[in-house]
Amino acid sequence: QEHLAESGGGLVQAGDSLRLSCAASGRTFSSFALGWFRQAPGKEREFVAAINWSGDSTYYGDSVKGRFTISRDNAKNTVTLQMNSLKPEDTAVYYCGAGRFPVTVVVGIPDFGSWGQGTQVTVSS
Repeated sequence: QEHLAESGGGLVQAGDSLRLSCAASGRTFSSFALGWFRQAPGKEREFVAAINWSGDSTYYGDSVKGRFTISRDNAKNTVTLQMNSLKPEDTAVYYCGAGRFPVTVVVGIPDFGSWGQGTQVTVSS
């Protein structure tokens, strides 16, 4: 049974940095795109970032471009989201997800086939 577990969330101030990690288990995710999306209270889910199976292509939502960086380690089955220059509007529950099918890219919410329980990120002003 596949499992995605996020960690690293917390309460920070505007301008701070935070690093989220996701450990994937239950199957080999090295051939699947991995990524992150978030959901704030009362808002729709928002695509944050994704990285293809090999790690040489990345995709970002417009609101995080230039501030967030996604990376992966296929040997450890992990994906990481480095978040810099955080803003109060980044406050949300962040979910780690995997693509629906091997090799295919993830560029939006519908492309995710599985995800974890989420980790809360709160940015105070």
